[in-house]
Amino acid sequence: MDILFAQIQADLRSNDALRQSGALLQALQQSAAGRDIAVIAKSAVEEIVAAPASAVCKKLAFDVIRSTRLTPDLWDTVCTGIRNDFHFPDPDVTAAAVSILAAIPSYRLAKLISDCNKEISDCFDSPSDNLRFSITETLGCVLARDDLVTLCENNVNLLDRVSAWWARIGANMLDRSDTVSRVAFDSVGRLFQEFGTKRMSKLAGDKLVDSENSLAIRSNWVSSMVDLVWKKRRALMARSLILPVENFRATVFPIVYSVKAVASGGVEVIRKLSKSSSVGSDGTEVDSDAQKLVGVSDVVTHLAPFLVSSLEPALIYEVGINMLYLADVPGGKTEWASQSTIAILTLWDRQEFASARESIVRAVVTNLHLLDLNMQVSLFKRLLLMVRNLRAESDRMHALACICRTALCVDLFAKESVRRGQKPLAGTDIASLFEDARVNDDLKSTTSKNIFREELVASLVESCFQLSLPLPEQRNSGMEGRVIGALAYGTGYGALNWTEPSLEVVEVCRPCVKWDCDGRTYAIDCYLKLLVRLCCIYDTRGGVKRVKDGASQDQILNETRLQNLQRQLVKDLREVNTPRILARLIWAIAEHIDIEGLDPLLADDPDDPLNVIVSNIHKVLFNVDSTADTTNRVQDVQAVLISAQRLGSRHPRAGQLLTKELEEFRTNALADSVSKHQCRLILQRIKYASGHPDSRWAGVTAARGDYPFSHHKLTVQFYEASAAQDRKLEGLVHKAILELWRPDPSELALLLTKGVDSTSLKVPPTANTLTGSSDPCYVEGYHLADSSDGRITLHLKVLNLTELELNRVDVRVGLSGALYYMDGSSQAVRQLRNLVSQVASPLNGLFHSSLRWLFCICIFFAIISSFVLHV
Repeated sequence: MDILFAQIQADLRSNDALRQSGALLQALQQSAAGRDIAVIAKSAVEEIVAAPASAVCKKLAFDVIRSTRLTPDLWDTVCTGIRNDFHFPDPDVTAAAVSILAAIPSYRLAKLISDCNKEISDCFDSPSDNLRFSITETLGCVLARDDLVTLCENNVNLLDRVSAWWARIGANMLDRSDTVSRVAFDSVGRLFQEFGTKRMSKLAGDKLVDSENSLAIRSNWVSSMVDLVWKKRRALMARSLILPVENFRATVFPIVYSVKAVASGGVEVIRKLSKSSSVGSDGTEVDSDAQKLVGVSDVVTHLAPFLVSSLEPALIYEVGINMLYLADVPGGKTEWASQSTIAILTLWDRQEFASARESIVRAVVTNLHLLDLNMQVSLFKRLLLMVRNLRAESDRMHALACICRTALCVDLFAKESVRRGQKPLAGTDIASLFEDARVNDDLKSTTSKNIFREELVASLVESCFQLSLPLPEQRNSGMEGRVIGALAYGTGYGALNWTEPSLEVVEVCRPCVKWDCDGRTYAIDCYLKLLVRLCCIYDTRGGVKRVKDGASQDQILNETRLQNLQRQLVKDLREVNTPRILARLIWAIAEHIDIEGLDPLLADDPDDPLNVIVSNIHKVLFNVDSTADTTNRVQDVQAVLISAQRLGSRHPRAGQLLTKELEEFRTNALADSVSKHQCRLILQRIKYASGHPDSRWAGVTAARGDYPFSHHKLTVQFYEASAAQDRKLEGLVHKAILELWRPDPSELALLLTKGVDSTSLKVPPTANTLTGSSDPCYVEGYHLADSSDGRITLHLKVLNLTELELNRVDVRVGLSGALYYMDGSSQAVRQLRNLVSQVASPLNGLFHSSLRWLFCICIFFAIISSFVLHV
């Protein structure tokens, strides 16, 4: 190896250009093989860079320099050689010297470009196309970098020179040479991208973050380039049309970015960042809205032919994306978005563009709201199948969120249009999403393991809940502003109209309760949570309202649909796969079903809804499956016991059926001590309710619409392999939905931005000390650790071990036994010892505070223990 390096160095010292170029190529080969060529780089600097040589040798020498590290003294030699080459008679040598500017370290760059200011400016006027290309390409890379912006921040003279060079780069977009024009468009586009995407240049492993002044400097350059492109847009579009077709793509983004910045008013924001005035850079007034719209239309007319005539997929995609970008400006037309969307979707089946399928779907679904309703409807089913084939899970979730969000908005918009007397538009209902045979079959299959259907149901339900939230006023034209803003402020829909598409969602997604998801419950929890919320809103426990009670026809129709859905779900109980889902579905149904409306003539019919519910409660209570103890049997039993209590207290016939079941379970070996005492308490309540039909228990009041069994609210958690899947799915859904809906800032965000003066911060509740107790009432509890995320949950039960009816119970909860696992954190233990608990309560004759406060205590301790663990 030493012999080879010695030969290379000897060739570099010769004055033979052929031998020198061969030696430099050999050096690059050695560098590519991973060998240290610092010795050769030193010789290349001294023999080639610092001495007269051919343009080819200079270029190869600079490539060698880029592939290794140089000492400061060698960089001094390089800079001296560059200064000399600026005066070299051969412009190709000067072009090679210019190209190395991008590799000069920051600490040398400012002095070099200051010393060579005149020479660099002269390069723009050179008759050599190659030199103009080199200076435009190199400065386009260098001047957009964060380190150079920082240098300009501290050097006013340098700032003036760089600003002048940006003007020359912009002017070169109209250069007579095709290659120079194309690289000038590239350079301006790179400046816009650096500003628009906030990308940080990496220099020697350090990230340079923009200060306020450096942001103003970059904003000033961007605004000046936007003004330049806007004023010369017709000439620039004409110049781009005579470029070779492979170079046309580089011209699209700079023109579109500038025109949209002017038309949408974005350039005014940029000017404010740059601390300049709101008039044009030459003192002229800003164009009118009509002129802006004409400018946008001109660009669309310029780009549109390439969507149908080009054979290059990358060019079709670039043009389509940018036309969608223009369709969102004020005054934009839906046909611009439609034409672009159709062209982009044709790329799906192009083999040479198959690797960009995620980009295709993401581009279309993100801009669905720009299309007219007919096209949105026609795309829904096709997009579902395309999204189903995506590989990246996060992209698939984002796409699903976009589709579901837009589908719900279209459904809501169409229903409002029908109310106003317009002709209904076919295919706007949510059920149209599931018309495709493959999607429909997958939805109804009980054996499919496809996680896509879980993602679809979860996205639909989460989007329903987002649609139910009050919409913030649209202050600018955001990506979702057109459709959602029109829904909120143009149609004036009522506060409960969101429930109509939501009702369709719970109808078409009903088969999900029968799914076997390998233990995953997130999608089914989402579904039941929406079902419970709708049942509470329409108060289905009281039956269907009547016109004479003040109910509207829409309300009567929706309540009837919900009642029918409940009856269908009761029939589905027999086909539910796991006790875990069965218990949750029983709770959701029993909490809200209209018991009074069930036909008493069917009391002995096995298909009677009440008989079906009771028999399935029996199935959960007496589940002897070997997997029961390794899953959530404790929670399953608690869920159906609560359902039994509320159901049996509301109706005598239900009370009679459930009394038999509870008595049997209470004496069975499957019931633990907690369940036995709870059964006794429930039986007392049912007995009291049957004897006092006019004095219902406080615990059987109207349902609140809460669904307490989603995994992040469980009072009891066991480790399961599927728990991680649930949390992953939950995170993806929420990330995608929130990215689209942009919720109001959280209290934490307000605290960070506004400080302690934030009006949204709530005063914490006051603490009350616990009293001692001599009552025969105890707290039985244990803690469970979830190894998937380290969360620890306390499961507590308040037990009354006597037959006495206690009018008041004082419970003292403190540290004992296994709770000392937190000894490592003295502060946390201190806080837990000082905990206070909503548990002394007066009763109406019977002891019921234990159950009344059970879940309050459990949730309270779960939150505290989770906090302590993180501390």
